[in-house]
Amino acid sequence: MALNNVTSVMGRRQSLEVFKQLSRHLSGDIREGFVDMVGRTPLIKLNGLSKATGCTIAAKAEFANGGGSVKDRAALFLIKDAIEKGKLKPGGTVVEGTAGNTGIGLAHICNAMGFKCVIYMPNTQSREKIDLLRTLGADVRPVPAVPFTDPNNYNHQAQRFADSLENAVWTNQFDNTANRRAHIETTGPEIWQQTAGKVDAVTFGTGTGGTLAGVGTYLKEKNPKIQVFLADPEGSVLYNYVKHGKLERRGEGSITEGIGQGRVTQNLKGSPIDDALGIMDTEAVEWTFRLLHEEGFFVGASSGLNVAAAYRVAKLMGPGHTIVTCLCDTGQRYYAKLFSRKFLAQKGLLEAVPEPYRAALHDL
Repeated sequence: MALNNVTSVMGRRQSLEVFKQLSRHLSGDIREGFVDMVGRTPLIKLNGLSKATGCTIAAKAEFANGGGSVKDRAALFLIKDAIEKGKLKPGGTVVEGTAGNTGIGLAHICNAMGFKCVIYMPNTQSREKIDLLRTLGADVRPVPAVPFTDPNNYNHQAQRFADSLENAVWTNQFDNTANRRAHIETTGPEIWQQTAGKVDAVTFGTGTGGTLAGVGTYLKEKNPKIQVFLADPEGSVLYNYVKHGKLERRGEGSITEGIGQGRVTQNLKGSPIDDALGIMDTEAVEWTFRLLHEEGFFVGASSGLNVAAAYRVAKLMGPGHTIVTCLCDTGQRYYAKLFSRKFLAQKGLLEAVPEPYRAALHDL
């Protein structure tokens, strides 16, 4: 057979194999609008990390939700809860205090369901998130970042504003357990089904506590031996709370957004946590860039933190285990800072980026 014919046959076989693999992952149904784009995200094996640890390390691709983040799940259930309880009627206003992604999810869903959306957020959040929220039509109100105990904390301002309106609801993502319910009813069952019940541990960073608590609650009911690890950034109290029962901060603060906490929320309260891991910003940054350049995933630092925690869990448990975490959102939402040579240098984190990957940093 001529060489060009052999090449042609090989090419057709490769194309057929790619098509078969794609067909395996294509859903046979038509999703019903934006709301039906929330959930049922892929579970992706991180090949390099799995090979290095001898474990199966897999991540829920939460950037595949319609609004681009894991917070779409909470946003949908918070609105559903308000409607079910009669607090929100057609044409009403949804108000939330959010560091960004929950607000983005709420704005998308409000557009799809005919509600108005008002977002209070700390003025420390990325420009990309603020601009995106405004593009989505949300009324965005950045306010000074102050502790939860301060009456001018963004959450308290959101509650007061909602209370001043007719047909409005403060969705209260931190303490409304509809958030946790989202993960009991969707994320947890998806992980169980996608691993065929062969999951040994899960680990997530925690802001509201909904993902960790909801997934942990569901999976522990299916198999009490599944280990639940809380991954905590610098500046948060939750590591010391789980380890020592004290609400004491570890470190000064983190460049990660939307995770870490200064208190135990209602969503987190009573959740089945086996252990906690304190993750340094250096680890989160390293794994953010390794995910991009070694696995192909352009994600934010909270995803880097999750994967750093999954790596640690794999080392603790040893080879042969299946560990699941999530890739929370995309790196585009943090491009100006997280992928800036100047910003990382100012934060003392430039050296955390593996040297071969620093050439891709921007100098804007």
